Amino acid sequence: MLEQLLAGSLEDSRARRQLKPVSVVEAEALDRPPAIDALEALAPSETIRVIAEVKRASPSRGDLAEIAEPQTLAAKYEAGGASAVSVLTEERRFKGSLADLEAVRKAVSIPVLRKEFIGEEYQILEARAAGADLVLLIVAALQQELLERLYAFTRELGMTALVEAHSDEEVTRAVDLGAQLIGVNARDLRTFELDRELFGRVADQIPAGVIRVAESAVLDVSDVIRYREAGADAVLVGEALVTGDPLATLQSYLGV
Repeated sequence: MLEQLLAGSLEDSRARRQLKPVSVVEAEALDRPPAIDALEALAPSETIRVIAEVKRASPSRGDLAEIAEPQTLAAKYEAGGASAVSVLTEERRFKGSLADLEAVRKAVSIPVLRKEFIGEEYQILEARAAGADLVLLIVAALQQELLERLYAFTRELGMTALVEAHSDEEVTRAVDLGAQLIGVNARDLRTFELDRELFGRVADQIPAGVIRVAESAVLDVSDVIRYREAGADAVLVGEALVTGDPLATLQSYLGV
């Protein structure tokens, strides 16, 4: 599944590049105001930080929510206390778009993450041109040399990379990279199976000073408490927010 998702995203990226060459997107990216410091926004605090996600669908659950105005949802997230907003831009299985990201960027003043299956620099340029402050780099999808190259390019653009792992070995690769923001995804993107105990098993491998983000398997406040007790500085949540009352759900997490 992960290989299919990455291949589809790269195919879509190549199609967009035919319409908008690298030079044009690069100029748009450089014309943007500097990226917001996501590390400062997500720095450890007395309570959990929340990265709240704009998410319409997923391969594992199908359609989740009709989100006609992602900017309205994102504004609610910011008003409710989210530290950052994640926007899924993958078109085929998650039904997102760069247009969603651009709309959200105009509506909020907190950092915005482009959540996408990234495998080339053009996608990172697109993210900056659309106003993203962070991009997702999935360790399982990238050979180490390519991961290092994309991580370095992200930093050159003044952005932050959320480096996502799903095993001991992948956490080690993220740490070796020098990542300052490491996510541990309870969902294996190869099989889409959940391992709710994964974060607790690998969190100690992430050095002090690196921000630890727990991803997936967050349904209610007990899940946030479990992650917090295991050492999470932040949680990334989508499904629970878009399938219920986003503001009430978000605020129930923020006291943890």
